[in-house]
Amino acid sequence: MNTPENNNKISTDAESEEPSADKEPSARKEPSADKEPSAGEASSVSAKPSVKPYKPIKTVMAPPFKPAFFHPRYWGVWLGASILYIVTWLPLPAIHLLAKVVAKLIKVLVPKRVQVARRNLELCYPQWTEEKREKVLKDNIFRTAMGLFETAMGWWWPEWRVRRIGEVEGLEHAVKVLKSGKGVFGLTLHNVNLEIGCRIIGYAYPCIAFYRKHNNPLINYMQYHGRNRSNKYMIDKRNAKALIQAMNEVEFCLYFPDQDYGKSTSAFVPFGGVARTATTTATLMFANRANCVPLMVVSQHSKKGYKVKISPPIEYLADKDPEVALTKLNEDVLSVVNEQPESYLWMHKRFKTRPEDEPESFYK
Repeated sequence: MNTPENNNKISTDAESEEPSADKEPSARKEPSADKEPSAGEASSVSAKPSVKPYKPIKTVMAPPFKPAFFHPRYWGVWLGASILYIVTWLPLPAIHLLAKVVAKLIKVLVPKRVQVARRNLELCYPQWTEEKREKVLKDNIFRTAMGLFETAMGWWWPEWRVRRIGEVEGLEHAVKVLKSGKGVFGLTLHNVNLEIGCRIIGYAYPCIAFYRKHNNPLINYMQYHGRNRSNKYMIDKRNAKALIQAMNEVEFCLYFPDQDYGKSTSAFVPFGGVARTATTTATLMFANRANCVPLMVVSQHSKKGYKVKISPPIEYLADKDPEVALTKLNEDVLSVVNEQPESYLWMHKRFKTRPEDEPESFYK
């Protein structure tokens, strides 16, 4: 197992068994078939218990580059990606200045999303003054604009630049769990700087996460290869068994407990000022079925650039009452969000799914 020597910095040396950065992970090898037993061995072989054949984890296959990507229909994507690539080679302070310009454009071009963010802050923080909410909203618009550039940084920056501006705090908690022979169930949040955060944590310890394919094939190509530069591999978001298997194999896995998967897989428990918020019960399923220990893993901006914080183990997810466990989890999620509320993805309709007896939308 790869155990970083320095728990306060991104590790610089990778053991031979860990995939190196910027390379595809090697394919898992199937075990060779056993030889047919001879007549003299038949009795002893038949007495042994049968062993289930090894089934490899179904990873998301790396999308290949296609000549069709040069078709005019993709020229807009190429133009946008080229501009982002060029911009991200600027010093980070210069990127911040450009993000302020983009923030002003966001207010003009996507006012509905700004209104969604404003409504989410009203719902989640009714105790705040309007002045404070508007201040957080303004900062959130800037952080959302930065998130556009941080995505490009996470996908395309060279390793040396990522290491220079990134740090990991609390890695020792994850390493201790892995050394005990259990997988890490990393509960991460939808912060707007998530892409650069995932790249940073991958250099400290390569992780595994769910992957949602992008509808645009060219963007999907860029997205997959960008996200896979420092981490191990990705699993299709519908393949829950594969994530459980990965944790059973003592891997560091990432999962979003603040994702809204609809009524059928949710419990309605408090989140901030919303007394009944759709909260996925799959978090409890993974925590109880896999040989794992849950930890909170969150990406934040810092004076140096960016920081990934890993919390001590979370034990209450084993509570037999799902509502009690998920209520406590939402309290902890909100506590982490409160450290940098401007970094959370408020432009997403977090409270869209409502219980049957409260069907009215919050976003009319």
